[in-house]
Amino acid sequence: MRAVRRIAVVAAVLALVAGCGGDGGGGDGPGLAVGPSDAPVTLRVLAGSELLDLEPVLAEAGAATGVRIELDPVGTLDGAEAVASGTAEAGHDAIWFSSNRYLALQPAAQARLGTATDIMSSPVVLGLRRSVAERLGWVGRPVTWAEISAAAGARQFTYGMTDPSASNSGFSAVVAVATALAGAGSALTREQAESTVPALRDFFAAQTLAAGSSGFLQEAYVRRATGADPGEPVDGLINYESVLEGMNAAGTVPEPLELVRPADGVVTADYPFTVLAAASPEAKDAHRRLAEHLRTPDVQRAIAERTHRRPAVPGVLPAPAGTAVELPFPAQADVVDALLTSYFDKLRRPSRTIYVLDTSGSMAGDERIGALRRSLAGLAGADPSLTGQYRRFRGREQVTLLPFSTGPGSPQTFTVAEDDPGPDRQRIADAGAALQPDGGTAIYDGLQAAYRIAEQQIAADPDRFTSIVLMTDGENTSGADIEAFRLFAGARPAALREVPVFCVLFGETDAEEMEEVARLTGGRTFDARTAPLAEVFKEIRGYV
Repeated sequence: MRAVRRIAVVAAVLALVAGCGGDGGGGDGPGLAVGPSDAPVTLRVLAGSELLDLEPVLAEAGAATGVRIELDPVGTLDGAEAVASGTAEAGHDAIWFSSNRYLALQPAAQARLGTATDIMSSPVVLGLRRSVAERLGWVGRPVTWAEISAAAGARQFTYGMTDPSASNSGFSAVVAVATALAGAGSALTREQAESTVPALRDFFAAQTLAAGSSGFLQEAYVRRATGADPGEPVDGLINYESVLEGMNAAGTVPEPLELVRPADGVVTADYPFTVLAAASPEAKDAHRRLAEHLRTPDVQRAIAERTHRRPAVPGVLPAPAGTAVELPFPAQADVVDALLTSYFDKLRRPSRTIYVLDTSGSMAGDERIGALRRSLAGLAGADPSLTGQYRRFRGREQVTLLPFSTGPGSPQTFTVAEDDPGPDRQRIADAGAALQPDGGTAIYDGLQAAYRIAEQQIAADPDRFTSIVLMTDGENTSGADIEAFRLFAGARPAALREVPVFCVLFGETDAEEMEEVARLTGGRTFDARTAPLAEVFKEIRGYV
């Protein structure tokens, strides 16, 4: 029964997941209203965060059509849940994600959608530093996923990719390489998906950078390449063709990226602009007018020029060089389940996360220590939501809880079993429930203690993604200060330079100092002052 329930959840989520596009990160910020403020019609659109780069095009479209568009950016899983549950209909007239083909896996969700119009497209491809591509002999000739997988298994290059349960670009890559390696010429079956595990293990051996969104992945790559981030530079990225071409055009990387479009096929985002079935007649007409305008030749050319995405209308521009065949997307939910289960439990380098948790006296009360306990319980399996299913602690994962108050507390480390994770998850939840608030706030002593733990764990088991999550509700009152941490961060040994700190802004925390901690370590901040703490803890899971 447990396997049946898991497949049902995967069908519900992955019918939507990659289509929700949130490759630019979560939707914590306000929506973007584009077009004349006095336009007769406003179209409210739940959209992938990456589409914010269309602002100039949409502003011009609003002036031309009289349709003002409000983009409400959303992260992938949150968007999936909103569409699947029907709550998206309450505040939106349309959706605009990277793809709708995933919705075919979920008839109930498909019934919520009206007319869909493709506006542009971008395949998911591999971008490698040109010198690396030349060394591998991949310039000027066709390259297959099998060749890429073999070179990755031999560690001839390294790359970054997004979490496939949180981002369409990552999931599209998993589908593409598995389908190509199976060599079936049709949509993967579950048996074929499982048969590709050995070759996929080689492929993912070269992944040394992970992220919950394509936007953060791109930024992390650039920071490492330019030395702004202390982590080791990576050789390439798996991302949208448009993102990689945009990086080259912007000149943000020291060495141009050579785009490798595998000759045996890719999975392409086609960005269908889709009106919801429950939208008003006025909204449906506005959607039609706007969609028609966006497909006119001049606008299609403007989209291609400004965003590097391909036009959806044939003949507007010459076909780009290196166009690859389109691989079929899985037609069954159990295939999606097999791919993701294999990725997290067998293929991806396992993760190690040290949670540095504020248990000072100011954390007293249900809204603070209670929220922290519930957040950990949710990650341990108590959260039954669709997003909760993909944010649980994973098989093979190593989790350390390090409470701190006036000084660092005693760490507890758990390694989640691959085949039966339930008991280990429960032990983590029990440890979280036992946290008690008392004393002062020694943030930087806690962080330094976390790095010392990481150093010992990396020495014992180096082949893991290692991250630190810091949650504090106040300013530092004890022990080392931010200046001491600056010195500490700058003097970290090589093994610790790639360990980022993901800071949770909560309560009266000093946001400016937390931003600096994230910058010094190559991490980022997440704001739990305006969103539930449990939701923020789930969002971070896409980055660790």
